[in-house]
Amino acid sequence: MTTTVVLHGFTGDAGTMEPITSRLPGPVDVPDLPGHGPGPHPAEDTAYSIDAMADAVLARHGVPFHMVGYSMGGRIALTAACRHPEKVRSLSLIGASAGLLDPDERAARARSDDVLAAQIERDLEGFVDSWMANPLFATQARLGSDALAAARAQRLGNDPVALARSLRANSTGRMRPLHHDLAGCTMPVALIAGADDEKFVAIARELAAALPSATIHVVEGAGHAAHLEQPDAVAAVILATQSRA
Repeated sequence: MTTTVVLHGFTGDAGTMEPITSRLPGPVDVPDLPGHGPGPHPAEDTAYSIDAMADAVLARHGVPFHMVGYSMGGRIALTAACRHPEKVRSLSLIGASAGLLDPDERAARARSDDVLAAQIERDLEGFVDSWMANPLFATQARLGSDALAAARAQRLGNDPVALARSLRANSTGRMRPLHHDLAGCTMPVALIAGADDEKFVAIARELAAALPSATIHVVEGAGHAAHLEQPDAVAAVILATQSRA
């Protein structure tokens, strides 16, 4: 049976993807990405870049596999698929982008993320509270207070130095844009975005125009983290995409 590799988003860990991994047939590989989870964490800054993490994921498996990635994990998954399409049987991206083409936008985003990284090192709790208050994640309030408290505790469990190192290195502003590589991603691709996440619905449409075999799936009743808010719907899309491979 083909393995499915599932990659979490920034500030998350393997456990945060359980709502969909529990709905996928095994085997499922859900690594803690560098800078996230209990560690140990790499000492080299280069290990935290999107390219380096994509290489590390590709090295985990010697035969083709399915990939699922959320947000930061989606950027890693798309990078891996563009670099070695022969190793990725299908690709499901949740709230993910191909990076930023405009150099000025990249520079501004890198500066912004450097400010956030400094806040993480200085005051992890303050960063987590402001991160969770971001309008991008506002719809997660529908999950209830217990789920939000658990998500906060999980984020606070990250090592602030490693998490800050991760943000600096894998910032969308420092990621190699993938737009010119998308035509080579010929595997079936699902572009999943919550209906309430207008920014990433628009990004999904842009990606679909460049990917040879992509379908867009707008999930009702969900924001950026559609896999948390509507896991049954997202898992169904992933399984349908895998069946096309």
